[in-house]
Parts: sequence; structure tokens; C-alpha cells
Amino acid sequence: MTADEIQDAYLKRSIAEMAALNEEITGSGPCHEAGVLPVFSSGSPQAEIVLVKWSASLAERQEGVAFFGRAGSAILKSAQRLGIDPLTLYGTLCVKCEGGDDDSGLKIARSWLTRELQIISPRLVVTMGPRALGFVNALSYPLAEPIEERTGEIQQWTPATEAIYVPDIDESLDEQSAKRRFWTAFRQVGHWHEDQPPY
Repeated sequence: MTADEIQDAYLKRSIAEMAALNEEITGSGPCHEAGVLPVFSSGSPQAEIVLVKWSASLAERQEGVAFFGRAGSAILKSAQRLGIDPLTLYGTLCVKCEGGDDDSGLKIARSWLTRELQIISPRLVVTMGPRALGFVNALSYPLAEPIEERTGEIQQWTPATEAIYVPDIDESLDEQSAKRRFWTAFRQVGHWHEDQPPY
């Protein structure tokens, strides 16, 4: 097999695994029990950067897509300014449906996010806000070290994946100083991207 054929086979497998996970999210667990539709992740299942925020905004719930609306538009504009191809980004939520944030719902949600990250195998995980940080740190993720609340600092999460903590994007869009804190931290994702070897 050529390198392109191997890459294509990996992509097809990732798409199939993500589709199976989305079917499970729709048909069982807290979303199904609450009678609400989940908010699905957005982006390529082979993205190198995964953005993780706590829960969906109203626009995201209405569309059923994570990072739809103001937060997504702001991230895409920033990524383009930083020279990051938007196709290398994948956005997901800790809590994928309303009513899914009780203890049993969060346990299932952690298993879903763990599987998402295992399918994608990103090179960088961006945790947005303290609740998302705590959620990611509570995953039973193989060989993971705790991510510390050190804003804008690249940290080693697993042997193959780095992480960075930034403020919550949804809480950073309306107030000028909060917006400045978020973009100052998120700019480090651009610096990280510049330092990556070409593939």
C-alpha cells in the first residue's frame, strides 16, 4: 500500500468509529433519557487540535453542532490569523445534551469524550475554562498527566499529546478584558502550531 492509501484507510476507519459513537450518543444515555437531541462535535476525525469546552450555547443546541455561532466564528477567524488551517481543528463538548450533567450523565459523557480523543489521536488538546479542565482531568485516559490551570502554557498531557488551558470561550466574548485574556492565551496555540515539524 502507498502512503496515501494507508492514510485513506485510517480516515475511513476514523469516520466509521465516529459515526458509531454518534449513534450511541443519540440512542442511549442521558440525551436519550432526557428526550433531547445531542450537540455533536464538529471537524475532522483526524484533526491535530481538539478544542474542548463545557457545554453548548443556545445557537449550538439549536443547530446540534458544537462551535456553531459566535464561539465558532471567533475561533475560525483567530485560527486563520494564526496561520492554522481550520480543517486541522475539531471542536467538542464535555456535556453533549441538556440535562446530562448529573453524576451518571457525566460518567457516560467522560467515556464518550475518551473515545473521541482515542479515535482522533490529536497532537494538542485545548481545554476551555475550569469545568472543561476538571472534566478532561477526570478522564481515565491512558498515560495522561493532570493538566494544570496555567493559562496559555503548553503542557505534556500524554507521551503523544500536549495540552493547553485557556479561559472559557463562551464567557470571553462580551467583556473586553475577558476577551483579551482569552486571545492572549489562545495565541499560544498558533505558536505551538508554528513549531510543529512538517508532515
